[in-house]
Amino acid sequence: MAVSTAYKLSLANRPRRLRRTEAIRALVRETRLTPDCFIYPLFVCDGEGVRRAVSSMPGVFQLSVDEAVAEAAAARAEGVPGVILFGLPSSKDEVGSLAFDPEAPVQEAVRALKREVPDLLVMTDVCLCEYTSHGHCGIVDGEEILNDATVAHLAQAALSHAAAGADFVAPSDMMDGRVAAIRRVLDDGGFDQVGIMSYAAKYCSGFYGPFREAADSTPQFGDRRTHQMDPANVDEALREVEIDIQEGADIIMVKPAVPYLDVLSKVKERFGRPTAAYHVSGEYAMIKAAAERGWIDEPRVMMETLTSIRRAGADIIITYYAREAARLL
Repeated sequence: MAVSTAYKLSLANRPRRLRRTEAIRALVRETRLTPDCFIYPLFVCDGEGVRRAVSSMPGVFQLSVDEAVAEAAAARAEGVPGVILFGLPSSKDEVGSLAFDPEAPVQEAVRALKREVPDLLVMTDVCLCEYTSHGHCGIVDGEEILNDATVAHLAQAALSHAAAGADFVAPSDMMDGRVAAIRRVLDDGGFDQVGIMSYAAKYCSGFYGPFREAADSTPQFGDRRTHQMDPANVDEALREVEIDIQEGADIIMVKPAVPYLDVLSKVKERFGRPTAAYHVSGEYAMIKAAAERGWIDEPRVMMETLTSIRRAGADIIITYYAREAARLL
């Protein structure tokens, strides 16, 4: 039966009024995603003119210092304020000694970036996994990772990054006490203005697989469950964050991002500190893979994902999508 007249509701509240046009939706939008919250990860290697594709991460490359400078300069021109550097050394040993070599790729890249792109914020990852022959995040005795011996090496690596000109060092190893040790070494070395962005709640996640190809850091035996966090735990993450703040972390991080949005939200609500989240390689690769198969609209899903991270409480988003998202914004 045809209805001749529309049924008229008498409602005081019609939320759809505020969704009627894009201009209205933008006016009342609660979460603002802007390029200045992005940090762009770069993988730096030896050589010149090297731009080696990472097969599991379309659009991501291992870059020589000159190429890293070009990539960072392009990102800065698009509104991305900073980068975080990961190193691929020319050789590795049991203790990761090239992590604190002043002529290693990260240190060379820091100096070049500060010279060529002076207004760029330069952060450096501090860990031994890219530098050790066994691929673990620290010095090992048999199959045990030695906490305190590792911390001493991490502090020296952080000091070498600061000496090269890094604005922030970012310990990602999850050893106990490493933030305090790094803060002490930096301060004693005259680098009290260099900040620490701590990977405070870093989970032992299956989402890191593509990164290990990019950084050549797959463990040769065992896993990282003795130092990275159990994915089931939230209260433990809050304790880890509190410890790192007490030890001197300026920025705290939750990693990965999307599977741990609840943790990110609790961290931001509890501590109110500048908070980063790492949109990790596996999260990025899944979007890329689904988009390549035509299953999703990549730009839309990318922006929805990054917005969700921002909405959960991240002030800073480390993402391989930094340049693409900045261009859309």
